[in-house]
Amino acid sequence: MDLYAELAALVAKGEPFVLATVIESAGSTPQKPGSKMVVLADGSLRGTVGGGAIEYQIIEAARALLASPGQTRILETHLTHELGMCCGGRMKVFLEKQGAPPQLTVFGAGHVAKALAALALQAGFRVRVVDERSEWANAARFPGCEVRLEDPADHARGLTGGALDYFCVTTHDHPLDQAVVEALLPKPAAYLGVIGSRRKAERFRMRLQAAGASPEALDRIRSPMGLPIGALTPEEIAVSIVAELIQVRRGQEPRR
Repeated sequence: MDLYAELAALVAKGEPFVLATVIESAGSTPQKPGSKMVVLADGSLRGTVGGGAIEYQIIEAARALLASPGQTRILETHLTHELGMCCGGRMKVFLEKQGAPPQLTVFGAGHVAKALAALALQAGFRVRVVDERSEWANAARFPGCEVRLEDPADHARGLTGGALDYFCVTTHDHPLDQAVVEALLPKPAAYLGVIGSRRKAERFRMRLQAAGASPEALDRIRSPMGLPIGALTPEEIAVSIVAELIQVRRGQEPRR
């Protein structure tokens, strides 16, 4: 049970790891089917699958899997013939990568943001909500989320972005929306979306283009954000947005 507690803690922190499970063994082996070990990117371990040369081989295979696009691997080894161990048995180990969950940052803490944050959490995103209004941005309205009580544009300027970052701009003020988008445009991200009408999106594009944004950068913006399902209520809009986030996360061709 201690190992499962460690797994839960790693998942909660968003730290990537590989879970190695012995799924088959024959002859004399240091561990039997069901034995588990967790390997982190730096090679540190939780649990064991027997030690010695076989464990070293599994650690190296797990670290290689973490650095690759693959998700799983089966490692089958004869301990004597391949590793020179005196046991004389054979082990088959299943390696399963658990990557860091994607990070969704929601700028604004209004009605759509509340529904969006709750649904995104259920879909497997870590969620951060940023708004300077304490009556809107608080833990009671956003359970399970990281809540940052600060100016959304300032927060956006301080971010570095990355392949696992998803940005949804839903503030209460159009000029603030634009300031946030201007700060986010140069940063790498899997997704950058802005709530609003098609007319708002066209105005944003014209203003950003006038400010020097390239056509390639502007094409990254999803606005109106969300899949076109005819959504009207905050909850329906949240469904359309999270559906688009999932579409991007699963590698589907993005809508332009």
